[in-house]
Amino acid sequence: MRDRFNRELEILNNELIEMGSAVEKAIQDAIIALREKDMILAQKIVDNDDEIDNMEKDIESRCLKLLVQQQPVAGNLRLISSIFKMITDLERIGDQVQDISEIILRIGNNKLIKELTHIPQMAEATMKMVNKSIDAFVSKDLELAKEVIEYDDIVDNLFATIKDELISLIRMDASNGEQAIDLLMIAKYLERIGDHAENIAEWVVFSITGMHKSEEKM
Repeated sequence: MRDRFNRELEILNNELIEMGSAVEKAIQDAIIALREKDMILAQKIVDNDDEIDNMEKDIESRCLKLLVQQQPVAGNLRLISSIFKMITDLERIGDQVQDISEIILRIGNNKLIKELTHIPQMAEATMKMVNKSIDAFVSKDLELAKEVIEYDDIVDNLFATIKDELISLIRMDASNGEQAIDLLMIAKYLERIGDHAENIAEWVVFSITGMHKSEEKM
């Protein structure tokens, strides 16, 4: 029974890695679509959101079967509970990438009001956070999980920079307003993606230590 449980956990880990990779690729593709005005790619991201949703459902189903059939306790129960929470955050990241892609479709082939510098940096940072949070879970690396949590400050600072730049552009020329708001919304979704990646890392900490950030404040 123990060997079977371990095999199921290994499958869960692999599926979680696959879902994390799919989310990373979606973020990367969305920024490529924005930079290159690739509306076909942006539409593909919108259309493919169901794939990430289906991954969540498959992992959730496997977790439920393990809970019912194996009735895990203590550390193993904590482990499976953490996976439940993590896939919810991954699915929400997928939704936010879809939202970004819909904004890209709205911008269309219109000339961008500014050169893209900080938005791709934000995207790169969020991809790194997702990747490292999943790696931390699989390798049970507490320090790596804490590194992800701290890294969210970089994403927040980039968002503040982008917001200030876009406000300045609107003040200089009101006709920049509509696209500036669209770009600000893209940055805001990336900030939320960073928050979800931070959540995943916090659940990694919980899976290892049994303590969650919310409990520390009590």
